[in-house]
Amino acid sequence: MASVKQRGMGWSLALLALAQLIYGLDINIVFVALPEIGHGLGFSEQSLQWVVSAYTVFCGGFLLLGGRAADMLGQKRMFIFALVLYALSSLLGGLAWDPLVIIIARAIQGIGAAFLFPATLSLINRLFEEGPRRNRALAVWGGAGASGLTIGSILGGVLTNAFGWEAVFLVNVPLAGIVALAAPFVIPRDKRRNQKRYFDIPGAATVTAGATLLVYVLVQGPELGWASTEMIICAALSLILLSIFALIEIRSTAPLMSIHLFRNRSLAASMVITFIYMGTFGALPYFLTTLFQNVHGYSALQTGLAFIIPSLAIAAGTQLGERLASRLEARSTLLIGMIIGIVGTILIPLGAYTDSSYLMIVPGLVISGIGQGITWTAMWITASDGVAPEDQGVASGMASTTLNIGNAIGLAILIAIANSGTHQLTGEAFRQALAEGNRTAIYLAALGILLGALVALFLPRKRKI
Repeated sequence: MASVKQRGMGWSLALLALAQLIYGLDINIVFVALPEIGHGLGFSEQSLQWVVSAYTVFCGGFLLLGGRAADMLGQKRMFIFALVLYALSSLLGGLAWDPLVIIIARAIQGIGAAFLFPATLSLINRLFEEGPRRNRALAVWGGAGASGLTIGSILGGVLTNAFGWEAVFLVNVPLAGIVALAAPFVIPRDKRRNQKRYFDIPGAATVTAGATLLVYVLVQGPELGWASTEMIICAALSLILLSIFALIEIRSTAPLMSIHLFRNRSLAASMVITFIYMGTFGALPYFLTTLFQNVHGYSALQTGLAFIIPSLAIAAGTQLGERLASRLEARSTLLIGMIIGIVGTILIPLGAYTDSSYLMIVPGLVISGIGQGITWTAMWITASDGVAPEDQGVASGMASTTLNIGNAIGLAILIAIANSGTHQLTGEAFRQALAEGNRTAIYLAALGILLGALVALFLPRKRKI
């Protein structure tokens, strides 16, 4: 009987990992196809960025709502709903005949991602008890996400070259559809709730609108100018809406986000760590892509192949992180991952020169990737540590919201620094300046990871993960 149950849990984990692979795949697969999308649908250089930004803005804005919806309406139910939304929006994107249509499709994809990520993570935290089994499950889940990033880079180039940009959207339709159809038979049913469920509509509306505006400001600020009228108005509205949300939550008898969750030191620290993680580790793929394509002249497909080694290193790191997490304290595992990540990240710029070969950058990519994978696994274990089952969804939403915002802020700062010396340059001078800017940005990312290690020292020592 136990072996039958274990097989069932194994199938559940496989399906959750496949969903995370789809999530990771969708992050990178569109980047390679952007030039073809712009040419095919008549985007301007200014508006093409919205194919990426629409996804980022709506994903970041809806994550907290997605997390609480998983808690209140059922994790399995929201998991299936998110996958259906993914499939339908991908179909719309693949059939898009106008720039506005594909931007709407990407916005809906972002909402689907905002519901999928916390539902998947909270399902793992509910189905696998805290300790070695949950650690192992999170390592498999994290490894699948890392694999998705690699597959997305390669598949984007292959599909675009063979079938056109539409294929990078349409490939998601059968993938998400299959997982959605299998979920009712594989994922255990949601627990029944005897008490009446109250959904905090005012809180949901204010935090979703406020967070969406905040991410919009962070994403568009570097492009439109931080002091532009539009950015100032949006930032002010975001601050007002988030302040109203805080007042609602303090006074609500059924809050969207319980204030007591901030008393959990592991969750509070992990929110800061996820913020720093995506502002540092999460920014590296952008600078590597710029380095490979604009400095070394790699094609889109060559760039995708160049990411295989770091992605394999990250996947290996997630598995190593599970082993360490089962033996050590939370902060010890995070510190090990971050220290390894700092060393590797400092080595990456050795291969960031115009005359550097790919082999010169490989040691840094491997060591940094292993540290990144260890940190990723331990980070999500920490976020769920000591959180009640009925709050796992919103806790996942809280940590993943800071993850998304951290990426937007980190990229905005590092890109501004990296590009500061490239203005009005062309040819070899531009390549030299871009390589130098990328080296500076990567060194600063390593410094940011060190800040994350200092935050990890505030985690409680007595609990083991």
